[in-house]
Amino acid sequence: MKPPICCICHKRLDYPDDGGLIYFKKRQSDKEWQKTMEKKGMVGHPPYAEWFCEIHYEKAKELKNLTIDEAMGILKD
Repeated sequence: MKPPICCICHKRLDYPDDGGLIYFKKRQSDKEWQKTMEKKGMVGHPPYAEWFCEIHYEKAKELKNLTIDEAMGILKD
């Protein structure tokens, strides 16, 4: 897994209340990644999940029904 650092502002999340991990809607490539990982018995940070600090977490959570590409385009504006 990636360390808990906000993907927007790069703030390190040191405490549970600092934000959290958001899983977005899976793209076809994410489904293929997951299938490959399961097949090989591997684990890792999913390409459809990102960490967000307390400032960006709620907005990101509102967008979790979008793919990560779509959500990040909105969040970075």
